[in-house]
Amino acid sequence: MQVSTEAIKTLREQTGAGIMDCKRALQEAKGDVAAALAALKERGYAMAKKKEVRATGQGLVEAYVHGGGRVAALVEVNCESDFVARTAEFKELAHDLAMQVVATNPRFLKREDVPPGSEANDEDCLLLQPFIKDPGRIVQDIISEAISKVRENIRIKRFVRFELGLDGQNAQS
Repeated sequence: MQVSTEAIKTLREQTGAGIMDCKRALQEAKGDVAAALAALKERGYAMAKKKEVRATGQGLVEAYVHGGGRVAALVEVNCESDFVARTAEFKELAHDLAMQVVATNPRFLKREDVPPGSEANDEDCLLLQPFIKDPGRIVQDIISEAISKVRENIRIKRFVRFELGLDGQNAQS
């Protein structure tokens, strides 16, 4: 099936996937952009799952300061190569994650980090929180999408949140 370049362009803008991936998805979906979008997202999650065992020795530490200097966060986000760590997409992801930590004050990175017997809900775990820029998705979804775009494993190594007047109560590493 022949698909229009406009449809490929639209799908590419929405997903960040490669041109050929968009074309293939549209052909498989018989031109249905919504179905192609769903297929690409599914493939992205499958790609992220495959890559999660790969080592992440590069990355960056992102700082975000809010509220006139009263609240701040540092987030270490790792990837496989320094090339990806320098990309605009990766830097934007790290910045968004630091803003997420400032805005939501997570106590843990993931569910497995919650001590047994401790009462914690999904919103206490950074990866399970609704993303502040799109509450319909969780932070883990945002990271999985970034993995499919840059084609490298990405993980949050650690984070810390500072709030003026609190004595280390918000630190998480």
